[in-house]
Order: sequence, then C-alpha cells, then structure tokens
Amino acid sequence: MLRNASVLVIDDEEIMREILQTLLEREGCHVSLASSGEDGLALAHAQSFDVAIVDVMMPGIGGIETLDELLKLDKDLPVILITAFASVENAIAAMKRGAFDYVTKPFKNEEVLVVVRNAAERRRLVIENRTLRESLRAQSHEFSDIIGRSRRMRQVFELIVQAAPSRATILVQGESGTGKELVARALHDKSTRAERPFVTVNSGSLPPDLLESHLFGHLKGAFTGAIAPKKGLFEIADKGTIFFDEIGSVPVETQAKLLRVMQEREFMRLGGVDTVKVDVRIIAATNVDLKSRVADGRFREDLYYRLHVIKVELPPLRDRREDIRLLAQHFLEKYGLENDRHLELTPDALDLMEQYDWPGNVRELENVIERAVVLATGTRIGVELIPDTVRTSRPFQIPQFVMPPEGISFKEVTAAFETQLIERTLVAAGGVQKRAAEMLRVKPTTLNEMIRRHEIRPRRKRGSG
Repeated sequence: MLRNASVLVIDDEEIMREILQTLLEREGCHVSLASSGEDGLALAHAQSFDVAIVDVMMPGIGGIETLDELLKLDKDLPVILITAFASVENAIAAMKRGAFDYVTKPFKNEEVLVVVRNAAERRRLVIENRTLRESLRAQSHEFSDIIGRSRRMRQVFELIVQAAPSRATILVQGESGTGKELVARALHDKSTRAERPFVTVNSGSLPPDLLESHLFGHLKGAFTGAIAPKKGLFEIADKGTIFFDEIGSVPVETQAKLLRVMQEREFMRLGGVDTVKVDVRIIAATNVDLKSRVADGRFREDLYYRLHVIKVELPPLRDRREDIRLLAQHFLEKYGLENDRHLELTPDALDLMEQYDWPGNVRELENVIERAVVLATGTRIGVELIPDTVRTSRPFQIPQFVMPPEGISFKEVTAAFETQLIERTLVAAGGVQKRAAEMLRVKPTTLNEMIRRHEIRPRRKRGSG
C-alpha cells in the first residue's frame, strides 16, 4: 500500500529524520527530508507529496503553522503530526484545523506505519475521485452527483450523452435508491432544454383526481375547492422536461390522458373545453417491472411502448462494488463539509462496506456515511460507527444436509425451504412485506404471490387479541 508513495518528513532533529527515512524507505516510499518548516514548505512548493510528517515543536516556523501552510498549498494533503506526550492537546487542536492524525514520541515503528498507510490510502482515494471527475469532465461527461467508475456505470454515462440531445422519451429503470432522478436530471442538463424547466411528478403520492389537476391544471369551479384557475405541471414544464418518478404507480384512469398528451402534445384542463398545446420531453422512472403490470392489467400496453423508446438500466450497488469506496469518499466529503468536519474512513470500515450487499443501494450508503459523520467523536470513522445491519451482514450460505439413500422430492424440499425463508425474512422485517421483498431482492408483487401460494400467515404481534 505504501510502495511508491511520496512522503515529506519535516523535523529539526537529524536522528528523527534518519529513523523515519529508513523506516519508510523499507516500505518502498520515496522520502524527502527537511530540517525546518521553511525548507519543508519550499519542497512542497516545488513538488506534490502523498503524505507529510511534521514535528510540532520546531524553531522558526512551528509545526502548526507549517500544517496551515501545507494545507493552503494542497487542501487534500494528509499531514501527520509528531508530538511529545506533553503536547498532545496541541496536536488534537491541530487536527481540528485539518491534520490527518498524530503520533507521540517515543513511538513504535509499526504505529507510524499504520498511520502513514491510512494517510496514503486516503490520498489515493481522493486522487482517484479527482482523476475520475476530471476524466468525465474532459469527455463532457460531468453528471453532478452521479459517481461511478465501474463498467456498468460507464455504459450509463455513455447512454446519457447519446440520448440527452434527442427528443426521445426515456425510461429509467432501477431499484429504489439507485439514483434514477439524478439520471433524469443529467439527461435534462445535457439536452437542448437545459435552460428550460425540469419538473418532477411524484406519481404515486396523489389520488387520481388530484394528480390530474396537478398535471393538467383546472379552471375555477372545476371541482369542490377549485376557487381559482391553476396551471398544471405540463404547462409549467413547456419547452422543458417533465419527470415521472415511479411511473408504474400512475392510476390506470390517468394513463389514458397521459398517453394522449404524448401522442398529440396537447390536453384540456379540468373543467375546460379548450386544448392547450405543449412541447415537453417526458422521462419516466420505475423500480417495478412494467411488463408484468401490463400483463395483469395495471398498466396500459400502448403507454408502455410509448415510454420504452430508450431504456437506461441503473445497476444496483451490489453489482458495482468497485464504486463503493468512491461513493463513500464522495459522501464523506459532502457531509464533512456540511458539518464542518474533516474525517477519514478507516480501511477496515471501507472493507466492511465493500462486503455488504446494500439492499437500499446508494441511498442507504449515503445515510450510513451521514450518520457516521454526525456521530463521530474523533477524526476517523471506524467499524464501530457502522450500523449493526452492515456489520453483522454475512454472505448467504446454503444449509448443509445429508442426502438420504431413498432420495428426496426436489419439489417438496424447495417448497419447504422457500416457506421457511419467507417466514424468517418477514420476522426480520418486522412483518413489513415491502422491506422483506427488499431483503430477498424480489418484487413486492412476487413476494405477495409466494406468500399466497405457500399459505403463509403473518404472525400476530404479542399482546394482540
């Protein structure tokens, strides 16, 4: 991890410089030495370093002032302070000013190496993040808060760039928490409509009548409570983009009117007879299988094909694990800035997060990092600040069994196992079927059908009659 890392050591004691140089060069580091804060800053002006180690007590420019100047040159440089035990309070105060960590004299060699390794890893992640952003910017692939370097996400970026300038309707598909609205916004921002409105419709949060009023507007007296005329979201979004979040939850009776707007580019306000013409691009998102909804009559087939011109498939986080560290660092910087904190994730915490499946996807990871930033009492976020759901998660293993000589009924055994698995998951989810479906990674409708097929009855809570 330290091989080829460039380390700047600033210490007025020659013996201390020699000890650190020997220790770090054994690990493959490139070490530069300075005997004063002034000399160290001159080196930092001349070249970039991955890590700096600075003695707190030095004549001339002291360690704390040197720290401040180093961070002015490179705000992301991890600076490690070396301090005598009596000056620990000063070192802690310096960490609030942006120091990465500190070690006290006399120190153990392994202690120094652990801190330097962590600092170098942090530097690597920051540079990696920065390089990715610059690369995306150079290719005109700047997508705001959409972070990713995995093959699947690069495919998403490429599709956004290709599809954004067109007028085509786009369907964004992905599990909850994968960032569907961010993709929709990126499509709008990269289009010729970028200077026009981007309007979001929360499709499933309103009853049909109220949804139609929001979409198409109404005239005064169109219904009880319509005391004044009101513009609908389609009018507000004219020449821009309208984004239907969770399009699968739009009521069937509204779907026909939505289809007409897409076909004719016109509609009538509630209570009105005159048509209103609009030029609106439609982007829709769903976390359900719209084809299955077409099959069971809950979604119009003609509307489905109107929406399904170009599909952007967002992968779940468990299928792009190489993005987890990058995302964690991004959210750490975001919430560190919001809370005026300078924090680091320990390698153990990062390893733990990479092993977790993240059923709540990027949104769940963001919540975990925000929580850790708020609860952290020191400058580092370790495994103790990661929620139990992440820490106790283990890869699923099929139970071992001995095959009886007479054999088994595959159908009966798999049905029994499926029943037991669903029952245990429902208990773990507190009886909430939607959460149980997320834990099992199946659609809620699929889980509901399985519950009916296996005749699984929800367990009553204790104390109920």
